[in-house]
Amino acid sequence: MDSEIARSTLRGLRRILRATETGNRRLAAVTGLTPSQLLVLREIDAAAGVTPSAVAQRLQFSHATITAIVDQLVARGFVRRARGERDKRQSLLSSTPDGARSLAEAPDMLQERFAQGFNALPEWEKAMILAAIERLSIVLGVEANDAAPLLDSGAIDRTGGDSAS
Repeated sequence: MDSEIARSTLRGLRRILRATETGNRRLAAVTGLTPSQLLVLREIDAAAGVTPSAVAQRLQFSHATITAIVDQLVARGFVRRARGERDKRQSLLSSTPDGARSLAEAPDMLQERFAQGFNALPEWEKAMILAAIERLSIVLGVEANDAAPLLDSGAIDRTGGDSAS
């Protein structure tokens, strides 16, 4: 590696990756949840009786990914599924008391700190950061990889490959 700027950039990326991994481990230790499960559970808890499609749209996850995550949350007793009153084909989701308790116990996520800090920046600086990150993904040859808007290093639904992450 030729330049100090390149080394400093890699150190910055490594700090972000390590913070992400540390946050994920802390979240798992406290709640048993992955970051994506926590985000889905929060969406469900915030709008009891929400459909999986609405959750997928809000989080910008695929419907298949939301289905897999909801299946995991239902199996753990954090979410309950019910059929719609008017349309029995519709599945409505709500959090359980165990789900609400896990949300209350969840530590601060790096994603939330990013959102707060990033949103406080002027628009020109947000655009500059976006351009730099997009360019970096091209330099690394990963620009075509599908990625959900989530600071997490693993597969989004933790059931398979990284196609949804």
